[in-house]
Amino acid sequence: MLGAIIGDIIGSRFEFNNTHYFDFELFTPACSFTDDTICTIAMADAVINGNKEYGKKLHEWCNKYRYPMGGYGGSFARWVVSDNPQPYHSFGNGSAMRVASIGWLFDTIEEVRIEAEKTALPTHNHPEGIKGAVATAEAIFLARKHGKDYMLKQIEQYYPIWKEPVLGSNKFDETCQGTMPVVFGIINKATSFEEAIRYAIAVGGDSDTIGAIVGSIAEAIWGIPDSIKAKALAYLPQDMIAILKQTPNQKIL
Repeated sequence: MLGAIIGDIIGSRFEFNNTHYFDFELFTPACSFTDDTICTIAMADAVINGNKEYGKKLHEWCNKYRYPMGGYGGSFARWVVSDNPQPYHSFGNGSAMRVASIGWLFDTIEEVRIEAEKTALPTHNHPEGIKGAVATAEAIFLARKHGKDYMLKQIEQYYPIWKEPVLGSNKFDETCQGTMPVVFGIINKATSFEEAIRYAIAVGGDSDTIGAIVGSIAEAIWGIPDSIKAKALAYLPQDMIAILKQTPNQKIL
């Protein structure tokens, strides 16, 4: 779960100003958490403290942090400010970027699939939006239980064709259909957490969200270096750190 947040923070300064340089500085004063982190925390809080009321917790956290770096997307922004928020048939990559905790908080693949779908439904009730969430959570669960190779083989049932990570080759695409083949292409090529994050940013496109999804899966495969953890945690407010500390299987530092 922390991997998703780290990918978001590192990618935040490049979302609307892509870099194609692989050896960029990971953390600078221009970095911040974005809506990706807020939504990720909300899903964990829903399981740990909120009776799995995913929509309720999502609405609460996003209203608590109404103006994150980069803002919220148009349809989701309207959902956030609504007094009666309803799903809007989205197939955007937001369903995949917020689901990381589900891969850590449940003990069977069946539970992971069911709960991942539930996290998507408050907003992303399109089949492609649901698929993105389920595939991401399942990838995390399978990677931490069985390793990278086994996980990638199983994920082919969702996304059989992956995109080779060529620096600067990716266009801005906020859909699950456009994002997930990029994500799994990066995971397939990378050999460490940091390398995966660098590819996620340097391919271009929706940098913070690709970073978040890649980071969530990369954490389950390789873990996160303590030096990267420490730098990322410095960007987070205490209420978010409190949720991270409550999340089982997450070693903060």
